[in-house]
Amino acid sequence: MEQSTSRSRVEKLVGAINEKYNLTSPDVFYGDPRVSDWPFMNNLTGVLSIVFLYLLMVKQGPAFMAKRRPMNVTHMLVIYNLALVILSLYMCIEMAILAVKSNQSILCHPVNTENTEIGLREAKVAWWYFFSKIVELLDTAFFIARKKTNQLSFLHIYHHSSMVVVCWYVAKYLPGGEKLYSGSFNCLVHVFMYTYYGLSAMGPHLHKYIWWKRYLTQFQIIQFICICIRSVGTFFTGPCGYPKWVNVFTLLYVSSHLFLFLNFYLKSYKSKSIQSSHSASKSTAKKSE
Repeated sequence: MEQSTSRSRVEKLVGAINEKYNLTSPDVFYGDPRVSDWPFMNNLTGVLSIVFLYLLMVKQGPAFMAKRRPMNVTHMLVIYNLALVILSLYMCIEMAILAVKSNQSILCHPVNTENTEIGLREAKVAWWYFFSKIVELLDTAFFIARKKTNQLSFLHIYHHSSMVVVCWYVAKYLPGGEKLYSGSFNCLVHVFMYTYYGLSAMGPHLHKYIWWKRYLTQFQIIQFICICIRSVGTFFTGPCGYPKWVNVFTLLYVSSHLFLFLNFYLKSYKSKSIQSSHSASKSTAKKSE
């Protein structure tokens, strides 16, 4: 049954869809009551507005900066990336600890909706994971401010904008459970990713220490492959308190990221390898003449 808490029309619609198609357990059709008073949890309109403003920034930002010099945001970038390394490390460790403490199967981990220590910790880390996706929208703002518009690929925009909405749904209706596994893996990737960005922002004198960008992309691809394999594995388990449709969605959603990252990797590194081999062949041919 719907509870008497203040909700927007959009959230009532989402709740009605959950109830009609039995997408969640009945006690959280209209949201987990434990998180109802937490920031953004009863404000889907606000979340969608943030995504809309983000997309507007992507559209208008480069035009605004076209006749302006790149902004010097080095100090802000270092602090920003350091903060995200710390936050990602905290979430990674917390999710891993909770996954172990719950004593659940890796292929069947229902959401703990009880007001226990473990249940509340799962809900809290799910909220922080969602909130981190809002913070990470600043990645794009910094690219625009520095006139690094070549970074504004479809992959970048699709990932950042969609993750905010997806993670809001998980934090409000399914905080914890099986998403602890994919979430902890993603946070581990982000620890390395924002470490790379932070070192890169400090200046050319540190670039010799960040030779591992290619391997970071490979790590991201491995992450998506592992999450896809795990999602498929859940289809063969018995009755589980975690909705099967979420794992189907996860498989499709993560597969789209896997395809886009593979495309990026092949274009960025394989083409460079081919160009390098051609250059080396030409150089050898000239020397032999």
